[in-house]
Amino acid sequence: MCRSIKTLRPPALPEKATEEEIRAAALQYVRKVSGFRAPAAHNREVFDRAVDAVTEATAELLGHLEVRGAGTAS
Repeated sequence: MCRSIKTLRPPALPEKATEEEIRAAALQYVRKVSGFRAPAAHNREVFDRAVDAVTEATAELLGHLEVRGAGTAS
């Protein structure tokens, strides 16, 4: 989908993804699907809420994924 979004689970990352890495991926996703690199002032609030929601969903996903041979990824 978006080449600048990197895989955030082991073994792609040797350690647990940081909050900054998760938020950066969420921001790239929202930019891609909205078509805006930086939203206009009248769209800023909804854009930021979307980034927050995707960040939360991504953190939850990564916290519950089980990677074969590595146990739980959290």
